[in-house]
Amino acid sequence: MSQEGQKTIGTWYVDPHAEDRMADGHAPIWRHLIDLIVERDLSAKSVVDFGCNQGGLLRHLYAIRPFRKALGIDIAEQSIAKAEAFKGNLPIQHAVGGTLEGFVEEFDLAISHEVIYLVEDIEAHATDIWKALKPGGVYYAVTGCHTDNPLWPKWRELVANRTNTVVQARSISDYGRAFAKAGFSVSGRKLEYDGFIPFVEDGWTPNFADALDYYTQTKIVFRLVKPLDGATV
Repeated sequence: MSQEGQKTIGTWYVDPHAEDRMADGHAPIWRHLIDLIVERDLSAKSVVDFGCNQGGLLRHLYAIRPFRKALGIDIAEQSIAKAEAFKGNLPIQHAVGGTLEGFVEEFDLAISHEVIYLVEDIEAHATDIWKALKPGGVYYAVTGCHTDNPLWPKWRELVANRTNTVVQARSISDYGRAFAKAGFSVSGRKLEYDGFIPFVEDGWTPNFADALDYYTQTKIVFRLVKPLDGATV
């Protein structure tokens, strides 16, 4: 897989300890997401986590629904190093990069969690995932960072100040159009997280009511299916 021309960073967050805290906070959301995945038996499947950070989502997925093999890819070099250190004997590989160039009809399942809002060219990303998926493959893309989120104006500023990334601004419909243009059958739902949400005053939500609304109403899960007869575009 060529990574020439791909921008890489050391860590996602300016505060290097923030990624560890983020992984702890995301774990219940990951487990809820895994429960929403329609494909139940992954024992013979290959999986890719795009923007895997420290690899926590893939490790949770394997513990709940073991897969045959997986790839975690991320532009943050130090995050990938931690993901490799944490994986143990799991059938997971990790790579630094921002595309799946070189992978053609390789994966049955793709996942991304809070990554697509940072992708500069969303249409190129959609085509990239399309090519990497086998016919009939499915991509679950999750984000609450969209312009339909009432907190987005504040969040866009926070992401720009707290991370080493460039923030994009798209609506839910913008994402839907981009994935449909790539050839996916596009559907989606609200995450509707049904667990207890911790009361945390970290600047992201002005009050606790906003946090409750975000995890139950604002955060979106796209389910993007490559048709069985889908030719590589």
